[in-house]
Amino acid sequence: MGYLLVVDDNEDLLFGLKEVFKTGGYKIFTATTIMEASNLLNERNYDLILLDWMLPDGSGVEWLSRIREIGVVTPVLLFSSRSEVEDKVDALDNGADDYLPKPFSNIELLARVRALIRRGATLKNEAVKIDDMEIDLKGRSVRVGGERVELSAKEFELLELLVRNRGVVLTRYQLFEHIHRDFDKISSSNVVDVHIKNIRKKIRNSALIKTVRGVGYTIEGE
Repeated sequence: MGYLLVVDDNEDLLFGLKEVFKTGGYKIFTATTIMEASNLLNERNYDLILLDWMLPDGSGVEWLSRIREIGVVTPVLLFSSRSEVEDKVDALDNGADDYLPKPFSNIELLARVRALIRRGATLKNEAVKIDDMEIDLKGRSVRVGGERVELSAKEFELLELLVRNRGVVLTRYQLFEHIHRDFDKISSSNVVDVHIKNIRKKIRNSALIKTVRGVGYTIEGE
């Protein structure tokens, strides 16, 4: 069963999609605003997000750009009544994996959903090796020198984000937002630093995660 988050303020459309996805064997969660979508995104992981362009409290494309910046890699299908080529390019440039103009057929929608979920599953199957550390992104496990390392859920999420963005300096704010997804306020808490300290201790390699003073952290291992 796939878990889908549908973000759209059209109640009739949401009702119809619930019926379509129910027959397809999917479990659907719905939001009618960006705020609701943010809260639902914080509660669980999804196999796919279906996102409308215009929402009552803002632009779906802008929200998409924000969650991509903090490391949310869930595939996103953006749909909209806007069908110009420039709109599709804008959506893809801001992090959408696919774009479907309204109105659309249920057959085409389900085909695209299946394709995006397969693509996302392939991404989750990745295994990454950096120095003597091996990370199974699907099994959410870490081994160092062949020995399993037990990380908390938050610690694994931080390590995964750093690994997926190897060579890129991520700010403390980006890292904090990734594990808490609190889009409405910036925390001055040192929770990220504490998690990083714990990760370094557990993987027994304090040099792997590098501190960029005044900015954040990065991984540059081979």
